[in-house]
Amino acid sequence: MNSPMPSGKTRLIRIAKLVFRLLVLTLVGIGIWQTVRKAVDELQVQQFSWRQLQWGWVAASGLAYLAATAPCWVFWHRTLHAMGQRPGWLESLRAYYIGHLGKYFPGKALVVVIRSGLIRSSRVETSIAVAAVFVETLTMMAVGAFVAAAIIGMLYRDQGWLLLLAVGMMICIGGPTAPPIFRRLVKLVGVKKVNPDIDRALAGLDWRLMLFGWLVNLAGWGLMGLSLWLTLRALPTITAVPVELHHLPRVTCCVALALVAGFLSMVPGGIVVREYVVMTLLSGPFGVGAAAVCAIVSRLVGLLAELMFGAVLYPLKPGGEDAEAVPEPAIPRAVEDGTVA
Repeated sequence: MNSPMPSGKTRLIRIAKLVFRLLVLTLVGIGIWQTVRKAVDELQVQQFSWRQLQWGWVAASGLAYLAATAPCWVFWHRTLHAMGQRPGWLESLRAYYIGHLGKYFPGKALVVVIRSGLIRSSRVETSIAVAAVFVETLTMMAVGAFVAAAIIGMLYRDQGWLLLLAVGMMICIGGPTAPPIFRRLVKLVGVKKVNPDIDRALAGLDWRLMLFGWLVNLAGWGLMGLSLWLTLRALPTITAVPVELHHLPRVTCCVALALVAGFLSMVPGGIVVREYVVMTLLSGPFGVGAAAVCAIVSRLVGLLAELMFGAVLYPLKPGGEDAEAVPEPAIPRAVEDGTVA
């Protein structure tokens, strides 16, 4: 039996963990502050007054935004279980939504750091949690590009360059999530040195799981389009025409293309890139001013929704939920033979 760790070393580890958490919190706070400050400055340039907002529609937009990300959380939770991990629903929910705040810092690496750190336990290995984050995020973005391409192909065929852009993004982002390709990529980056049993976990990634991910993410992107549509409804005094239900496909295409392009830009929160896409696609029917204000307000709505929900979830530290040890996942013959593609 190993001897207990010296108390001095224990204190140093605790101090190091505290310093790291404070550093992450500070970086996230800086990113959020810069996002809010830039958004407010841009609204002042547009001479926008908060009194022009209809707050009922704003609240509905925020709720729709949180609902839109829920399918992504469900897919991440299911991916973790497919890879042999056993987090509880509350554990994954808390880690997923709090981790979202990391996207407001440059590089977006904090999303992975925060989410994997919060989900880590005796039932969830860090390296596998990180791999699951990449599977979930890339799948979400690939489906978003597909949604944009499908809507453009059906309704806006004159926008050929946007169609090519959406299809290109779908292939580039979605390709690595194909189970055989993802397994190879994980091996190439040397994860096996950190976790020698990673092949067992990767065996759980199959086409059935990816089909489930695509289906639930389709629902998520539909709700994301609804969130932006509701934001437009909150701005009735500045839109050139009334916002009607028939505008929903265009708005959904807009938000999908904007978020995917913002993700690929690696800019904190996709700032500027998202706004440019929204203004390009919405200025035609609703006017340049309305498109600009809608892009900025929708960013603030999403940020506020994430902050409020994260604040509710953070104190809910799960304990004892699904506390059994992680069982050995079933190992397909392909893995035993070493022939996994």
